[in-house]
Amino acid sequence: MTGRTITGGRAGRAGRATPARPQSSPGNQQHSLAGALADPRMRLAAGTAVMLVTAMEARRDRVSTWEATAFRMVNDLPDALYPPAWAIMQLGTLGAAPVAAGAAWLSGDRQLAGRLLVGGTAAWALSKLVKRMVRRPRPAILLPGTHRRGRDAAGLGYPSGHAGVVVVLGAAALPRLGRAGRVLTLSAIPAVSLTRVYVGAHLPLDIAGGAALGLAIDAALALAQSPARPPPRWRKTSAAG
Repeated sequence: MTGRTITGGRAGRAGRATPARPQSSPGNQQHSLAGALADPRMRLAAGTAVMLVTAMEARRDRVSTWEATAFRMVNDLPDALYPPAWAIMQLGTLGAAPVAAGAAWLSGDRQLAGRLLVGGTAAWALSKLVKRMVRRPRPAILLPGTHRRGRDAAGLGYPSGHAGVVVVLGAAALPRLGRAGRVLTLSAIPAVSLTRVYVGAHLPLDIAGGAALGLAIDAALALAQSPARPPPRWRKTSAAG
């Protein structure tokens, strides 16, 4: 009797249904990250935070070991790459903003045209303002043996105006592009940034700061263009389902 009672109790406990714990898959995590970045308030917060952190580090006027190593890996590439690098680099110039805005205007998207023109111009102008506040020199002053290609970049290093312009233009255009356009845009953003390191104009922290500035500017413009809406309400799931 006792053995049967114990066995039966175990069977009862083993047969009892236990609720399955929710498990987060990599795909769900990617969707959550994409959803968070789709919110301009999240992009504004992320861009501002990254810019503050990198600016504080850049004000020390020194180059860390990891930053110097990353810089050398790109800056030491062969000189034969300069012609295509120069062409790619133009996608982050001030002139890229009116060109992109004109293309959007001709396609009939006037709202995007205005956002591209204002965003690209603002990224270039604000990068000049931040340079005066941080006052980080160019790589050639901080790192002996820097390869300088093309016309020497004048002024200060942090943040990269090219990185800011290409990020703000890309972030604004991405939702309106097809699959091929998105692939090209997502490839152009890091390519422009790498060319600025290749020609000896910027260090990695300069690139990160410029990209964060561009992201924050585009997020601010998106918030200004979107109608006022209440904050998102997170759905809560009870234990009972």
